[in-house]
Amino acid sequence: MKVLVITGSAHGKGTSALMADEFIRGAKDAGHEVERFDAGKAKVHGCTGCNHCEYGKNPCVFRDDMDGLNPKMLEADVIVLVSPVYYWGLSSQLKAVIDRWQPTVFSMQGHKKVVLLTTQASNEDWVTEPVDAWYKNLLRFMEWEDAGRLAAKGVMTRADIEATDYPQQAYVLGKRLN
Repeated sequence: MKVLVITGSAHGKGTSALMADEFIRGAKDAGHEVERFDAGKAKVHGCTGCNHCEYGKNPCVFRDDMDGLNPKMLEADVIVLVSPVYYWGLSSQLKAVIDRWQPTVFSMQGHKKVVLLTTQASNEDWVTEPVDAWYKNLLRFMEWEDAGRLAAKGVMTRADIEATDYPQQAYVLGKRLN
């Protein structure tokens, strides 16, 4: 299976990076082909809603790292979204990538599985509720199959998450991907 992991943090050694690393390790151990796109380090222009792409009829007007990512998204069987939760939502880096799905959105509809991994400093469930609602709507609109959801709570720093079993849970989720 082709797995595309899209991370949304600018911190290469942060909490969500560890979750992505462990998920990838598990998926590779299970024999899956895995590619990673780090949105926090990529050049991705925000979507302006110009509709030049006409939902896939034309290429996006912006030439950036999405040019390489779009074909990978179309080829992937599974898309894994990984993000810290900032102010009740996904990181702006990951959101920019998602907003730029417009040229490929209908081509991807109904043909994928998706995993969502998030990390957050707070232990409060309500902090993640907006992300959970967004994920539910993503599944519905894209007609994608939920292949797993892991929300690591109370992990502000790398040391915090390393002291939990969240990395192991991410590994197992990747290993059990089918």
